Amino acid sequence: MAASLKNIIVIGGSYVGVSTTQGLANILPSTYRVLLVEPHSHFHHLFAFPRFAILPTHEHKAFIPYSGTFAAAPSPARHHVVRARVSNLHQDRVVLDRDWQGAREIPYDYLVVATGTKLRAPGTMRDDEKPLSVKYLQEYQQRLKQANSIAIIGGGAVGVQMATDLKEIYPSKEITLVHSRNQLMPLYHEKLDEIIKERCQELGIKLVLGSRANMPEDEEITSGKPITVSLQNGGTVQADVVIPATGQTPNTQFLSTLPASSDDSLVNPANGFIRVRPTLQFQDPAYPHLFAVGDVADSGAHKAARPGAGQAKVVAKNILSLIEGRDAADNIEIEPPAIHLTLGLTKNLVFANPDPGETEPRIKHRDDGSADMGINNVWGRRGVKVENDAEYHL
Repeated sequence: MAASLKNIIVIGGSYVGVSTTQGLANILPSTYRVLLVEPHSHFHHLFAFPRFAILPTHEHKAFIPYSGTFAAAPSPARHHVVRARVSNLHQDRVVLDRDWQGAREIPYDYLVVATGTKLRAPGTMRDDEKPLSVKYLQEYQQRLKQANSIAIIGGGAVGVQMATDLKEIYPSKEITLVHSRNQLMPLYHEKLDEIIKERCQELGIKLVLGSRANMPEDEEITSGKPITVSLQNGGTVQADVVIPATGQTPNTQFLSTLPASSDDSLVNPANGFIRVRPTLQFQDPAYPHLFAVGDVADSGAHKAARPGAGQAKVVAKNILSLIEGRDAADNIEIEPPAIHLTLGLTKNLVFANPDPGETEPRIKHRDDGSADMGINNVWGRRGVKVENDAEYHL
């Protein structure tokens, strides 16, 4: 039966990749199957990494089995999670870094790239196996616990959340947040900057703004010795531990084997993201059967899970249209950036930039956060029901 099925491959099993996979599995005709290709042993709940890198006892909960990925699909057994990394992408097949069902190459009819971006640890993990990643977070927690002073480089969401968590958990430590601009999280309306700065003042977080830091190399960051970070304005910041929270590198290395129709038709040279049409098909005219979603796509949309979920629906509909002999006609809708941001263990807010024609952002302050960030519900949404705490170690 499997040999007669046509393959739709999704590369990347993070939020948008899994959403795309599930959306496709729910609507595909019986002659097709979805193969989710992902090297991690478990789903990485990235949103919890900043918190769980600081707060002990929850780190193992951030890694969720993929066993529930197809639980809600009409024919779960037809589809598969392929534990592998894509080494090379070709027009009609992918090459894996290991064998799957006796082969290293898998042909496909349609393919979706959902590989996202890579951050420096602890924003993303260095290892594919759950036990190694859990061990890394535990060791990171101890480094932070033993430090008297901690500097976070980067005033985006990860930097802000780690700074406020650290100061609330360890109020006696000196916490410094360094950002190259005067406005924190500058993608958003300036009122978010005002809210964050007020919260930092309330907690006693030191802000160093308006000058870019010369980021230390990984070897220096992990040396265990105090670090002096130089700023481009001539200043310095000293800390026992430095946390890098800047920069996103698109995961597109496997595209090197896919010929481009012109010099920049595949990837935008300005940012490294995959060029796409509003349908999320590759912009390169040679590949109408290839799609990109989420952070790796140069779609113009805000790079976050919520818009990514909308993109997953668009891709599923468009692939079904192509299978049925119709044009891919569904386009993504680009909405103003919005975020759910924690500002400590319980304080958080939902913030959305003004809608077109409006001048004021939408803000909802909340004080309902939990230490584990509601992780049980996250496991449930991933199709894994947890009956007791021991199952978080699966």
